[in-house]
Amino acid sequence: QVQLVESGGGLVQPGGSLRLSCAASGRADTLGWYRQAPGKQREWVALITSGGVTSHANSVKGRFTSSRDYAKNTVYLQMGSLKPEDTAVYYCYGDVAGRAYWGQGTLVTVSS
Repeated sequence: QVQLVESGGGLVQPGGSLRLSCAASGRADTLGWYRQAPGKQREWVALITSGGVTSHANSVKGRFTSSRDYAKNTVYLQMGSLKPEDTAVYYCYGDVAGRAYWGQGTLVTVSS
């Protein structure tokens, strides 16, 4: 059993930046981020494998960067050039031996 705890959400103006963090209670294979906007389905944002391979959704490429601290079992999402359509609850995702785990979510609101 792995617990994922996110932090770093909040209110930010359009064009601003924010960094999310997710600490895993144990070692995970793939770690990453999904988000769910009001009235929409949850969508993939970014993933980092245990080997350090990263992937990002087209909607955030060039604006968001994910990174991982293997010693701390922590994954980060650096978000820049934020847009109102980035407003969503961001969920940390972890894969441990093929089993998926989710954090409780952190709200990011992009608004002036």
